Amino acid sequence: MARLRAPGGCPWDREQTFDTIKRYTLEETYEVREAIDNRDWQELPAELGDLLLQVLFYAEMAQEEGRFSIDDVLDALSNKLISRHPHVFGDVKAEDSAQVLKNWEALKAEEKRKRQTDADEPSDAAPEPLLAGVSSKMPALQEAHKISSKAAHVGFDWPEIQGLFEKLAEETRELQEHVREIPASGAAGKPAVPEALRHHMEDEVGDLFFVLVNIARYLSVDAESALRRTNKKFRGRFGWLEQELRKQGRTLEQASLEEMENLWQQAKKLEEAKR
Repeated sequence: MARLRAPGGCPWDREQTFDTIKRYTLEETYEVREAIDNRDWQELPAELGDLLLQVLFYAEMAQEEGRFSIDDVLDALSNKLISRHPHVFGDVKAEDSAQVLKNWEALKAEEKRKRQTDADEPSDAAPEPLLAGVSSKMPALQEAHKISSKAAHVGFDWPEIQGLFEKLAEETRELQEHVREIPASGAAGKPAVPEALRHHMEDEVGDLFFVLVNIARYLSVDAESALRRTNKKFRGRFGWLEQELRKQGRTLEQASLEEMENLWQQAKKLEEAKR
């Protein structure tokens, strides 16, 4: 990496900055995730290498500016792994993963308090809000999971999953009420939805997503992965449907909704038979 960035190295690598590289970090992360979802064990090492390259790139650029090096990155990681796992490297007891997570959050809070003390911040300074550490740049489903998890760790959670299903029904009813306010469509086709009503519906759809993420969290299901699995399933079934129509010399536009639904059900049965 140092050779690529040095005079006489790669012109492209030498031009990169923290801001130009960050988008590739996100792309490589998604490619790692896709390889895992596909259980592509041959491709995964290469994708993990591409992701590791991002870390090396940032560290090399930082070293050039005299800020930190790859050694500092690895030291920070090693120290964090040890300090955040006192039940492994110390005398703290943790009977299950829930207790581990609770300890983890407490240790993070203590580390922040210590940093504030070391920085000579006033002792009466207000503590950092609980959700301040959750990035708003991550995918919305992942952000919702992190937000609700942090709230749950301090006791702000449904005592049982049935409450979540009741909340889901409540949010569904509220959305349906707004849908009933949509003006009737005229001869031109779809009605023009007033801006205020559109905002209300967007809020209610967002509330539905948030409840669903909480249900997933309650069941220890990753909402992002669950939706990706469904997307993949839909792609497969719809692709089969389209292929069958093509065999008949027809296009999607030439098929009725009933015909497409029948083919969809066939695709579903074929998929279930392979399991």
